[in-house]
Amino acid sequence: MIQEILEHNRRFVGEKGYERFITSKYPDKKIAIVTCMDTRLVELLPAALGFRNGDVKIIKNAGGVITNPFDSTMRSILVAVYELGVREIMVIGHTNCGVQGMDADEMLSHMRSRGIPEEHITLMTHCGIDLKSWLHGFEDTDEAVKETVDLVARHPLIPSDIVVRGYVIDTVTGQLRPL
Repeated sequence: MIQEILEHNRRFVGEKGYERFITSKYPDKKIAIVTCMDTRLVELLPAALGFRNGDVKIIKNAGGVITNPFDSTMRSILVAVYELGVREIMVIGHTNCGVQGMDADEMLSHMRSRGIPEEHITLMTHCGIDLKSWLHGFEDTDEAVKETVDLVARHPLIPSDIVVRGYVIDTVTGQLRPL
């Protein structure tokens, strides 16, 4: 599959397909979006919200939530605010998220069955990583989005003039529901 992607890339560049995507690193709409890495949102979310290349910063992770105030998603938000001129932040969860109800014990079992040695899992625990907490999903999408909105809005490094709002997008229709 990777080879097919590389072949497509060579054709894309050779045919100058990139020209219609040229923009700057600064988001035209001054918005950052934190959302899930779900494949259903790749084209649906920008289309449903009317975004084009260059309009917004989209920060994706599993579940579209921030689990730690000092994780890479929060760092990306701070870069977007202080270096790229973002003034508003949208946290967008979605219906039927795979992280909702995700079970840490089940994921650890998958790791073991894929050949991760028990000593590697034990090492994480000895290094102070609570794998069960870290790998656990959330039970309620609305609550997970609200918690992330609260974490961002109250973060000690986020200025008070930054607007932070939460939403849930329907993965079939693209309808956005404010929280």
